[in-house]
This record gives sequence, structure tokens and C-alpha cells, in this order.
Amino acid sequence: MITFQEATLTDTIMEELIRLSQDWEAEKSCYGYRANERKDIEGNRIFTAEENGEIIGYLFGHRFKSENMRSIMPEGSDCFEVEELYVIPSRRSTGIGRKLFEIASDAVRSEAEYMVLSTATKNWRAIFRFYLDELGMEFWSARLFKRIGTYANGRTC
Repeated sequence: MITFQEATLTDTIMEELIRLSQDWEAEKSCYGYRANERKDIEGNRIFTAEENGEIIGYLFGHRFKSENMRSIMPEGSDCFEVEELYVIPSRRSTGIGRKLFEIASDAVRSEAEYMVLSTATKNWRAIFRFYLDELGMEFWSARLFKRIGTYANGRTC
């Protein structure tokens, strides 16, 4: 049975989140992702999915007031930024990520009007299907890139 909860950040949970983020980094599924350090996690609200005493997924994030986002919301809107949402590979596409997002949404609903996130995933089709189709988020912007050559010093860009 999987249990979902907002977690209090203990040393044990911190160590597990860091270990899971190291696994995520090793997957190389996101551009520029690096494993978390304590400072990356501290100060965030943390939500976990646990099975048999092990964390199999997590979401963490924090509140902020919007700035320079007027094209989608009034300036100064209360928001919750999802910093990370991770589910171990063997349990993906089973509803765990959706449930983590839902419990986080429910937990912050009285203090934030919007949930926002950014992603640097290499599998953008799956991420768009998940966030747009399954969770009902709206698309705001994209940053795209294409390699076009090498620098003068011969280093590939």
C-alpha cells in the first residue's frame, strides 16, 4: 500500500531525498539536472509517496509572489512553485506523480492561487501529456535550442 503525506524534514528523509535525486541525475533524463544538496531541499514543503517504508516519489516546492508573469496572472499573486516532482522509474505512469501533485495542491490551496513549475526534461512529450492532459495545467512558455556549430576554439556548443 502506498501512503501519501506532507513530510516533516528529518535527517532520514533528507538523506533519502538526496539519494533519490542522485538516482535522477544518473538517469540523465533532464538537461542540466544535478543531484540535490541539503540547501536545495531545506525551506521547501515536502510531499512523499512511501511504500513499505521507502520513499518511491516526492514533490517539493515553496510559496512566492509572482513577478513579471502578468501575461498569465496578476502581479503579486500567491503561487506555489513545484521545484521537483520525482517518481522512481519502476513506478512511473502508475498515478503516483498525479497523486503527489494533488495532495500538494490541496495542502497549499488556501495560501496560493496558482501552482507553477518549469521542466528541462528530454522527454517533453511525456511531460506535456502528464502536466497538460492529466493534471490540467496550462502552457505558458518554452525555451528551445538547437546546436548549430562549434566555437572558434573548436569546442562543440
